[in-house]
Amino acid sequence: MTHTPTERPARSASGAVVPVLAFAGIVVAVMQTLLVPVIKDLPQLLDTSPSNATWVLTSTLLSGAVATPIMGRLGDLYGKRRMLIASLAVMVAGALVSALTSTLLPMIVGRTLQGFAMGAIPLGIGLMRDMLPRERLGSAMALMSSSIGVGGGLALPAAALVAQHTDWHALFYGAAGLGVLSIVLTLLTVPESPMRAEGSFDLLGALGLSAGLVLFLLPITKGSDWGWTSATTLGLFAAALAVLLLWGVLELRIAAPLVDLRTTARREVLLTNLASIMVGVSFYVVSLVLPQLLQLPTATGYGLGRSMVVAGLCVAPLGLTMMFTAPVYARLSARYGPKVTLIIGLLVIAIGYGGGLGLMDAAWQTVVTSVVLGAGIGLAYSSLPALIVGAVPASETGAANGLNTLMRSIGTSVSSAVIGMVLANTAHHAGGLEIPTMHGFRVSFLIATAAVALGLVLALCLPNPARAARPQLRASSEEDANLARATEALRGFRGRVLDAGGAPVARAKVTLIDRRGRQAGATLSAADGSYALAVPAEGPYVLAARAAGHGPRASAATHAGDDRPVDLDLSLPGETVTA
Repeated sequence: MTHTPTERPARSASGAVVPVLAFAGIVVAVMQTLLVPVIKDLPQLLDTSPSNATWVLTSTLLSGAVATPIMGRLGDLYGKRRMLIASLAVMVAGALVSALTSTLLPMIVGRTLQGFAMGAIPLGIGLMRDMLPRERLGSAMALMSSSIGVGGGLALPAAALVAQHTDWHALFYGAAGLGVLSIVLTLLTVPESPMRAEGSFDLLGALGLSAGLVLFLLPITKGSDWGWTSATTLGLFAAALAVLLLWGVLELRIAAPLVDLRTTARREVLLTNLASIMVGVSFYVVSLVLPQLLQLPTATGYGLGRSMVVAGLCVAPLGLTMMFTAPVYARLSARYGPKVTLIIGLLVIAIGYGGGLGLMDAAWQTVVTSVVLGAGIGLAYSSLPALIVGAVPASETGAANGLNTLMRSIGTSVSSAVIGMVLANTAHHAGGLEIPTMHGFRVSFLIATAAVALGLVLALCLPNPARAARPQLRASSEEDANLARATEALRGFRGRVLDAGGAPVARAKVTLIDRRGRQAGATLSAADGSYALAVPAEGPYVLAARAAGHGPRASAATHAGDDRPVDLDLSLPGETVTA
């Protein structure tokens, strides 16, 4: 599987590309918290039981988890802009379906379609990776990655205001309008990426992953209702394990998998994804705890007695601070690299939750907690795509970021289930009502702190920034990262890509193919035409190169497996010459 330019180059990216893509990310993230202000009223609004009403939220979560890796791969194959517009169109359709119904089943269908738009986040990151100059890429990806939290945070007060003063269906009409606006802006300002992955879509792999994720996330989200030791919950977990194991075996055996598990198993990718789960857990805890604390009546002795709108406004700084940390992240990452920035973000989150344990007595204290947590989560979220982009081939950027977004979704799902169980088990029962207690809130914050501590350990185990992460983030580009790794390892092929007249060819795609015909590495040539590719083992290889305006060329070469690089210049078009 290789990654090649399309026949028609994209229009040059305008200055509006980054804010438009970030706006799209915020719009789709709004779907996750759109109904939070009316959760307690859903059974009455939909004329159903409380357990059935939870499917309105669960369906969005499940479809979002399934969509992120699939849409990322489709974007790599058929165009990221095209798939981004498709995701937004599905979201608009889902919002309209929900706006026109007050019954359970159509509402679940509409919410499922809305969740499918979560694939827009990795698609936006992939578009930025393909189009933006490297000096702009770091802060742009940071903003796009943080849009998940920004959208969720800003949606709370806006949705609360709408729900309190108008018919609740207006929430969906507003979401549909935002989706249409995002589509129009994308069509007007965002060019299609010139990069494509060669190969076909792994339909069986997509079905297997979807089934495995649904079987895994369903008992997580419904375990509190069904019972964590019930036959249904345990049976679904066992079925998820079996399906995902079979799916993994399938993905390892096919030439063009939906998810390249060998790449995913790399230390930097695996640890980054695991850390993403922990960040997802920490993000959702504050979203669950503070709104409840703020709205509980003062008669409880610890509730702050604020309205739905005021509670949303007190939590809104969480999203706003995440948005404003993008330029701060760019400076930190340019100086220290993404690993250090992730560690700093996790430390700030830990401080936020640690301090938050004693800052629950006034509304202004919850604002302080939201600001600190927003800064930490913003830095952590911003670091994740840069770590992923620097560790995977360009042909897998969309799918890899989709998988990373999925890891965050799994984190929020686990957080929702665990914190819901904690608050239920520590609740005070009065008059048939369950009233969350201060003890439950503090235990929830301690769980978030423990998750952050585990994430910090994972981040510390990432490769040394002096050798890997630092070159990746300073340039925020895969080609410089590969060049740094290969130059330091001195075990691979290096040289320049030249045209027929001997002039350097920038951004030429150079793919390393092993004796079994599988891709062993890929990179893009630098501005001076230079490239470098590390080899996984000794033996014969084929180096295939192509660039827009030039015919593809391939050259066979053998590496002895020692620490001496093989110098090989590639001429497009023309014969390969050895330096």
